[in-house]
Amino acid sequence: MTAPDALSRPRTAFWILAGALMALSLALPLSGAPEPPPRDFPLPPLILAAAFLAVGAVGRLDLRRLGLVLALTVLGWVVVLDTVHRPGIAGSAGAGFWLQVLALWLAAWLGTDALATAEPADPGLRKLLDLAVPLAFGATVLLLWETLTVGFGVPAVLLPSPSAILARFAASLPTLWADFAQTFLKAVLAGWILGCSAGFLVALLADRVPYLRRGLLPLGNFVAALPVVGIAPIMVMWFGFDWPSKAAVVVVMTFFPMLVNTGAGLASAGALERDLMRSYGAGWWTTLLKLRLPAAMPFVFNALKINATLALIGAIVAEFFGTPTVGMGFRISTEVGRMSLDMVWAEILVAAVAGSTSYALLAGIERVVTFWHPSYRRRE
Repeated sequence: MTAPDALSRPRTAFWILAGALMALSLALPLSGAPEPPPRDFPLPPLILAAAFLAVGAVGRLDLRRLGLVLALTVLGWVVVLDTVHRPGIAGSAGAGFWLQVLALWLAAWLGTDALATAEPADPGLRKLLDLAVPLAFGATVLLLWETLTVGFGVPAVLLPSPSAILARFAASLPTLWADFAQTFLKAVLAGWILGCSAGFLVALLADRVPYLRRGLLPLGNFVAALPVVGIAPIMVMWFGFDWPSKAAVVVVMTFFPMLVNTGAGLASAGALERDLMRSYGAGWWTTLLKLRLPAAMPFVFNALKINATLALIGAIVAEFFGTPTVGMGFRISTEVGRMSLDMVWAEILVAAVAGSTSYALLAGIERVVTFWHPSYRRRE
């Protein structure tokens, strides 16, 4: 596709279906309560139904039209969220309301699919679309989560709504920060740095000493298969209940992935390149620094990114087996016992943000260091 505003999949029939569902919702009640609340003038559903039907009738989209339709869809979600929180609808939403939700979900899916398949000529616009697609997908999931939990009246002890989780998050910032500092800033960072550094250095040593290479790699596969729930109690007995025992668990979990990946990366340099270095009279250290380490960098960063998530999981699980009265794992285990699921999800949100941020930072550094890798070549 060469046109900057062309989209390849309008999916005409599905747009017409979304418009028909939105139009049909006007004839059905919004609430299933015995005394439903009065219904507002249905201007937003009428506009959305007309817009979806128009897209299906035209059978062609460009980025400007798609942007207009998606903006209308966002406004429709705003109306739906306002509606579902009204007395008489929350917990007893009717067929008309759910048809509107279904139509909006279908429009959001079609719009995100169109954004994902668009290939505009402008590189800046391509980058913007690459960012817009995951944001649109994530926003749709959150909107559906909020609508379904509130509309069906799901008990908070089973699945709290995103709004309830955010409210608990905002009300518990001091506690969440203390837990984050204990788990992430102490145990995770210390264990991740020590485990990755040790794994990298031992991989260099094993590459130099053949019997270490043959002996450590099978052992690494064995240790990598050990469950963290078996390692954590042992480390607590060895290093105590504070964060050093959690850091020790993280070291065990991150050491061997780094060892195995670095070893594979050092072996990935081509035979022709190694022969060329030998023909120039390069020794082991020169070949390592000039050829083999640069070739191993994608593998090293792959291990760093994998370990960034493993470290957080390991530290949280380790806190289930003994910790001071602070920490993300401690908070999750105690709040589950209190049936306070909104606090549990707030801790999960902190862990997700921390893990995603760490992964994104490492991916950005990787892009700078391994800019030469074929995966970073620009699309033609």
